[in-house]
Amino acid sequence: METTLRGVGVSHGVAIGEVRHMGTAVLEPPAKQIAADEAEREQGRARQAVEAVSADLIARGQLAGGEAQHVLEAQAMIATDPELMSDVDRRIVVGSTAERAVYDAFASYRDLLAGAGEYMAGRVADLDDVRNRIVARLLGVPMPGVPDSDEPYVLIARDLAPADTALLDPALVLGFVTEEGGPTSHSAILARALGVPAIVALPGAGEIAEGTVIAVDGSTGDLFVEPTAEKRAELEAAAAERKAALAASSGPGATSDGHKVPLLANVGGPADVPAAVEAGAEGVGLFRTEFLFLDDSKKAPSEEKQIESYRKVLEAFPEGRVVVRVLDAGADKPLDFLTPADEPNPALGVRGLRTLLDHPEVLRTQLTALAKAAEGLPVYLEVMAPMVADRIDAKAFADACREAGLVAKFGAMVEIPSAALRARSILQEVEFLSLGTNDLAQYAFAADRQVGAVSRLQDPWQPALLDLIAMSAEAAKAEGKSCGVCGEAASDPLLACVLTGLGVTSLSMGAASIPYVRATLAKYTLAQCERAAAAARAADSAEEARVAAQAVLSGE
Repeated sequence: METTLRGVGVSHGVAIGEVRHMGTAVLEPPAKQIAADEAEREQGRARQAVEAVSADLIARGQLAGGEAQHVLEAQAMIATDPELMSDVDRRIVVGSTAERAVYDAFASYRDLLAGAGEYMAGRVADLDDVRNRIVARLLGVPMPGVPDSDEPYVLIARDLAPADTALLDPALVLGFVTEEGGPTSHSAILARALGVPAIVALPGAGEIAEGTVIAVDGSTGDLFVEPTAEKRAELEAAAAERKAALAASSGPGATSDGHKVPLLANVGGPADVPAAVEAGAEGVGLFRTEFLFLDDSKKAPSEEKQIESYRKVLEAFPEGRVVVRVLDAGADKPLDFLTPADEPNPALGVRGLRTLLDHPEVLRTQLTALAKAAEGLPVYLEVMAPMVADRIDAKAFADACREAGLVAKFGAMVEIPSAALRARSILQEVEFLSLGTNDLAQYAFAADRQVGAVSRLQDPWQPALLDLIAMSAEAAKAEGKSCGVCGEAASDPLLACVLTGLGVTSLSMGAASIPYVRATLAKYTLAQCERAAAAARAADSAEEARVAAQAVLSGE
């Protein structure tokens, strides 16, 4: 009998197929004691396993390319973290086996993350995956991961680590569902990049029996267990209609009455550019430069290395707009040479622009590299600062840009509610705003963006979040300046219409979402988008806002 479950849809499309479950996680190794003269041998085993896992993750990243490569390389750094390895060595010296020492050292680090205000909870899946891979190698058992299958299937897992998500074969994995995670988790972001329909934060999904036929709607978050023939036909027809609309849509983003809404791509480096160009991106709305810095957490990349990376992205969009976010370090992106290791709550501490103002030489080098990378290119370079709280922050960043000789527009990201509330004040110092809706929701609702239990409050349809977006857009309009959205909210086609109605002037998203957003925007007038935005803001919950906006746009 058909039943319906609902999670959070994070990647568009429909998948219908039989369930396959992720392989069982590695069992806890026994707490067996070793003799003192075996310690050196066990330390050697541990180091070999760590190096092998790190090399495997880097190789997977090179195969995957793009943003997935950056994520997996960061995961490889977890495996070889010197402090973790020192802890493993200490545990072996006092009698633990290599596998038990690794297991306990990672458990201790897990506790440290939990004690840091749980902001780092989103990295726990990554940490567990690295631990499981090392322990599996030491025990000589198969690696945890995606099941082997000759037939296409829908994957269900408690959570998916980046190493698994990055190498999913869309020809076999029709879609996936996780019990945990959130709309901004690594697995969700990588699913969108792959174009695989996905649902996250669906408790109880793991109880669906292996081999059961399910239908996954990654746009709505609905999962249908044993769907009827009628339901399957309905979903397949809707998917075919969306596919036809995508094929017919091309050119710049605009509403049906010609109101222009530039559609830009979020990129992490040169490897992400081909997909953005293929999707018809009109430029880059968010160039996440921190991935370049994550290649070596011990020191900043040289000016020459930065120039080379930046220029490759700038060259890909002649006459286009490229918005570069300067280094956003801290919280879930710690760098040994910049960020303190003992902050009680990194999410509320020294991160983003605060980190750069504490290390002006790092900011100066990056801005100088950007200035040199743009020399002689017909690109419209814009540079923005993350985590701007007020006008003082905005002025400090704009002054640093001028001192570096940067010929570009300077902007501020609106990720803290104070920045939305005082947007007009901030715009006295900078020329544009860019809304990072993921962090803006996190701080507005005190809801960690990586914790599935509070994903309801991370829903970008929350009316309070829409209010903050509207305030920012209205302030920018009053000052005659632009206000874009570069958070994951922009990748939702229906919400893109609402954001347009709120006065947002550009939308930036993962490349795979651009055709969906372009096709949907082209169906409605600006006036319809404005009415949908007003209806959404008048609602009292995210679900009511979504339904109200849909009703307006469908003419109900």
